[in-house]
This record gives sequence, structure tokens and C-alpha cells, in this order.
Amino acid sequence: MPEDAAAVADVHLAARAGAPMPPSVHTEPEVRAWLADRIGADEVWVAEVDGAVVGYARFTETWLDDLYVDPGHLREGIGTALLELVKSLRPRGFQLWVFESNEPARAFYAAHGLLEREHTDGSENPEREPDIRMEWPGV
Repeated sequence: MPEDAAAVADVHLAARAGAPMPPSVHTEPEVRAWLADRIGADEVWVAEVDGAVVGYARFTETWLDDLYVDPGHLREGIGTALLELVKSLRPRGFQLWVFESNEPARAFYAAHGLLEREHTDGSENPEREPDIRMEWPGV
């Protein structure tokens, strides 16, 4: 998976820029270095179209840390396929954080059975923006 680090970072940066969420507090080189490190430590699955990485999910035992799809490939079922993969690999459930402002992501997760469990004022995240802890309780 480390060979996909640059492509995963490209998807991450493009998806964040295209989503209704606060801008990253980190520079592009910082994000790329951080993701390269996380790819080696966490479980990461990529979605490809014609050999190009167009989405990815990064997760640990109990947290879905990232699920991003390139903005040019939204509404093609890629996010759903990645989320269903995570569910199949984590049948006991998992949690994630989503920014309150990211209504499309919140609606996507809710449509796939995730529940909003906690709303915060954002004081604990680097962006200092309100966020929501969502949970998929498992099968």
C-alpha cells in the first residue's frame, strides 16, 4: 500500500477541497507526509477506476478515520463500496468523526445506517469546528 501513498494523498486533498468542510490546518506537504505514515500503520483499502486511485478508506480496529472519494467520481457507488467493505471487515461496529458542516457526508452515513451519537463544539479538533461522532453499531 505505500506505493499508493501519493495517489491516496491526491484523493484526500481533492476531496477535502471539494467538500463543505473547513480547510485543513496543515500544509499539503504535511498532509502527504502524515498520510504516508498512516498508510503504513493503519488498514487502508483503495478503490480504482482504470488503474487510478479514486477513493480510499483508512481505519483501525474501532475507528473509520478516512473515507474519501475523488470529486470527479462522486455518485458512482465508490463511497458505498468502501463503506460496505469496512462494515464487512468490522462487523462489531466502528465510529467516525464528521464535520457538522459536511451535510452530504452526514446524509451519506445516515443513509447507510450510521447513527449520530455525539455533537461537539469542535474545541477538541485541530480545525476548531463543530463535529459529530457517528457510529455503526455492527451486525
